Amino acid sequence: MKKQQADITKVSEGSTQNRSHQAFQSFRRAIEEGQTADFLALVTDDFHFYVPLPLEDWKLVQHGKQRFEELIRFEREVLQVRLTPLVELEDTNYGMVVFRAEGILNNNPYNNELAIVLENFFSNQCE
Repeated sequence: MKKQQADITKVSEGSTQNRSHQAFQSFRRAIEEGQTADFLALVTDDFHFYVPLPLEDWKLVQHGKQRFEELIRFEREVLQVRLTPLVELEDTNYGMVVFRAEGILNNNPYNNELAIVLENFFSNQCE
C-alpha cells in the first residue's frame, strides 16, 4: 500500500502568509487587543468554535460571530496575555497553529501552550 502524503505547508519566518497565518494573526489581535473585526471578516456566517474553559456558559460548541465577541470581552476581563505562534500547518481544508500564551490570569502568572484548528471556514477575503 502506498502511503499518501498530505499537502501541508509549514510557515517559516519570511514566507508568504497563508490563510492560517492570516487568521491566527487576526485571532491574536482579538485576544491581545480586543480588536475582533479582522478575524470576524475572515470567517463565514456558520462559524463555530470550542472553548477549553471548565465553565458552564462555555461548554459545548459555540456559534456565531457575536458569541466570539462575547468570548473576547470575557477573556480580556480575566486574562492579559501575549500569543506566540510555535508551529503553523495548513492543507487545502484545515489550518492549525500551535501557540504559547503567556501573561496574567486573574492577577496570577499564566503560561500555556494551545492549538487553534481552522476548519474550512475562511471567507473569500482570506483566499
